[in-house]
Amino acid sequence: MSDPLFSGAQQGFRLERHGPLAELVLSRPACHNAFDAELMLGLLDCLDDLAHRHGHAERPHALLLRAEGKHFCAGADLNWMRNLAHADFEHNREDARVLARLMHTLDELPFPTVALVQGAAYGGALGLVCACDLVLASEDARFCLSEVSLGLVPAVISPYVVRAMGMRQARRYMLSAEPFDAITACRLNVAHQLAKPDQLLAQGRALALRLCHNGPEAMKETKRLLTAIESHGTRLHEEKTVETIARVRVGLEAQEGMQAFFDKRPPAWRPRFKDEA
Repeated sequence: MSDPLFSGAQQGFRLERHGPLAELVLSRPACHNAFDAELMLGLLDCLDDLAHRHGHAERPHALLLRAEGKHFCAGADLNWMRNLAHADFEHNREDARVLARLMHTLDELPFPTVALVQGAAYGGALGLVCACDLVLASEDARFCLSEVSLGLVPAVISPYVVRAMGMRQARRYMLSAEPFDAITACRLNVAHQLAKPDQLLAQGRALALRLCHNGPEAMKETKRLLTAIESHGTRLHEEKTVETIARVRVGLEAQEGMQAFFDKRPPAWRPRFKDEA
């Protein structure tokens, strides 16, 4: 059902809630879900809202990012890009900052994110995909870093794409602007697994609901720790990892999770699903 606290229908997307799972759905199929300033601002506001909700009843345990229609997202709306080409430097810089904030917010959400990709994921859409934690790609999905073919640069999305596929492969695909298929996307670590087109949504929801069985605070802390490791690499002091596990162990969520394991029962923080007795 639609989230009563947030609606972005006029901006080309909608937010649904299915118990502990939130689904953010791009809904501009007529233009292949291409994004413009209005859509980016709407998505950013929506993600900010979800990130800052408090309590298990309000904040989702996981987010599924998907799209209506034949394509996940064809990248930037061409009419919007044409207008930007005639705008001044300051206007272009502020516009790029919105995209940068959107990528950063999606990447650092305090709960796991799952992207479902069908059809085209071109240009900036590939940044959205790489900013998600898990990615399922339909067997018919196609990916492309097409910016240089238009005389542009995949600048804002580059940190997320390079993190996913590595610098050597990023050099190839950013400079060649050649499309690649779903199998190659898995090989490049852009996607984690494939799904048949008619099974993509069902498999994606099953995976997202599987995440919802895990401790929400534990998943938040895991993402935070991985970000720290990524930022500092081998220079991350062992005291950071020691502090993290010690703090989590003495928290109420971990204590309840461990006690439930020994009691052979579900932990109190795990949501109940319709198919469970």
